[in-house]
Amino acid sequence: MPESILLLIVLPIRQLNLKLMEAKHMAWWSKNNLRLIQNNLREVDANLDVDALIAQLQELSANVLMMNAGGIVAFYPTQLEYHYRAANQKKDLLKEAIEKAHASGMKFIARFDFSKAHESIFAKKPEWFYRTKDGMEVNYHGIVHSCISSDYQQEYSLQIIDEVLTNYDVDGIFFNWFGYNTFDYSGNDHGICHCNSCKTRFRALYNLDLPEKANMNDPVYRQHMNYQQVTAAKMLDRVYELVKSKNRDIAISTYSEHKVDIVRKESNTDKERPHPVWLYSASENVKSLEDSWDDKLVSNCCINAVDLVHRFTAVSRHEINLRLKEGLASGSGLDFCIIGVFEDYPDRENLPTVSKIFKYHKEHEQYYGNFQSVSEVALIKPRKMWKTDLKEYYGLFKMLKEGHVLFDVIDQKTLANRKGGLSVYKAVMIPDIPEFSSEELQELQNFCQLGGSLLSTGRSFTRGEDNQTFMQRNFDATLEDIHDYHREAAYLQTDNKQFFASFAERDWILLDGSFSRVTFGSKAVRHLPLVNPSTFGPPERASGHSTSNEYFGLGIVSNGQQKAIYFPWQPGRLYYQFGYADNKHIVLDSLEAVMDGNHQIKTNAPQNVELFFNKLDEETYILHLLNVSGFNGVTYFEPIPVHNIQVRLPWLRACSQAISLIENQDVSFTSEHGETMIELPLLTDFAAVVIKR
Repeated sequence: MPESILLLIVLPIRQLNLKLMEAKHMAWWSKNNLRLIQNNLREVDANLDVDALIAQLQELSANVLMMNAGGIVAFYPTQLEYHYRAANQKKDLLKEAIEKAHASGMKFIARFDFSKAHESIFAKKPEWFYRTKDGMEVNYHGIVHSCISSDYQQEYSLQIIDEVLTNYDVDGIFFNWFGYNTFDYSGNDHGICHCNSCKTRFRALYNLDLPEKANMNDPVYRQHMNYQQVTAAKMLDRVYELVKSKNRDIAISTYSEHKVDIVRKESNTDKERPHPVWLYSASENVKSLEDSWDDKLVSNCCINAVDLVHRFTAVSRHEINLRLKEGLASGSGLDFCIIGVFEDYPDRENLPTVSKIFKYHKEHEQYYGNFQSVSEVALIKPRKMWKTDLKEYYGLFKMLKEGHVLFDVIDQKTLANRKGGLSVYKAVMIPDIPEFSSEELQELQNFCQLGGSLLSTGRSFTRGEDNQTFMQRNFDATLEDIHDYHREAAYLQTDNKQFFASFAERDWILLDGSFSRVTFGSKAVRHLPLVNPSTFGPPERASGHSTSNEYFGLGIVSNGQQKAIYFPWQPGRLYYQFGYADNKHIVLDSLEAVMDGNHQIKTNAPQNVELFFNKLDEETYILHLLNVSGFNGVTYFEPIPVHNIQVRLPWLRACSQAISLIENQDVSFTSEHGETMIELPLLTDFAAVVIKR
């Protein structure tokens, strides 16, 4: 009997149609197996040797090439009047690159950048471009800043995209520097755009004049922030409609989550960036997208260059190694970028490392791309706002990683749409988020009513009546005011040594930064009384502290197994900035109080081993261990080997196989007493173990 007839017998017609539609429209990126290389072309690369490039990409085991198409510079013979073509280009580079990439089995993503345009376009259409408050354009070495509100981005960019999609068989498009940007490449901030388009559109929406400068205390500026989000989203709506009308299997990618298929993020460095260096860049970039959006793929670009200014010298190969493997073990594919082309690139040291990791992914692709979380803890990532301070969030992220706690990251923007999705967790952590919407508060309230526990830090739930009502109802805490301790000798007292087992010989921990003076009610058990500031100098006067009977650093409300824990200060920020273990122990000890230890992974691995554990299907799991001991806070070295690592999986009662995906890496297992123990005699750099029931 023909298979098609058999299917008709077995499956109802509606189900069959659905399966056929799903199969027909399965997008190429949905496998989440990207091994993407971006060659960020310069104008001088307009006649590059495509055969040499393709050969290099094949050596690197790449399956996706991203290359410039248009915007600032067109790398093809554009017929549009206001689209500057690369000088002295002698061939259709875009056409040749696409055809040869496809012939080699690679997908091709066309890169656009409409944030700027050549000064020859500015001379013809000055109304399309960004203006300072004084009406001046920003001309950076012959390239002039445009504005997303202007007709160049609103209208003409769509003509450029349409020209490319009509004439070239691209598999995806990527937009660099999308949105409102006030900085030039030297880091100079030129302020809010005051072009006529911005003035007109902002007044039409809000009946207001543009704010003169960025100031979060200015209500007009806060409206302008909304304006930026609204207009950028509407622009992406138009891009989406155009692209999908051409071919729904063309992927759209940029740094936004709105109406895109592949969200691009970056692990990069910058000499101007303040310390501490963020070790978990790739892990955080991937988790915050993978755990929050089911319908999007994340591609975390590992930038080879040390910064924008010094594009031709690379970060350490050990840093590239960590970034790529963190992303892989967190659930994404691979993404790597250099400026220009390989044949004249002056720093080639990292390429063997990239090639080795890409080759590993190619050989073991069957195990990647569809990780399922088994986490019982969720960490909320604060909604991104202008100059949002994420130090508290990063500090808690770092604590959980070092404590080998499995956790998911839920972006606050997706919280209201989860519709009970938090119920899979036992604990949700809130890192210094002052304000939630009413819909978000309701989702958190539903979680509590189902028996979930909250652990909140900093100024969370302090902004607005609805949030303070939530704080009072769930934490039995009422806000009086918020005091910022700076250069004041304030402390918190570890009063209960049974609860704070890590502080047998340490009575005080420092308090610095924001402290919410809250009154805890009778339902809350209060810990960590405030030690009021006193003089700290000269030494002869360093005395006189008193312990408060009013203000505390920790309140716990219990309702059976369900707990609501409130830290009215910022242990995460302090840990992120200074690394004092006191802050980590306080938080992890409190988290332990709300978790059932029988279901948590236990390991003897040191804190500088990053652990990842996910489910592949009902019978298969994958464990990754990444040795980050080579990071000393600033520099990346060869990691120090770790011996005799054990990982206990309490809920995995029986195991039939433990397969190492790393060549010459020994792994063994035992299953007894209702749990499975995975053992690695030696971890040099990276372990990947497939575990089958």
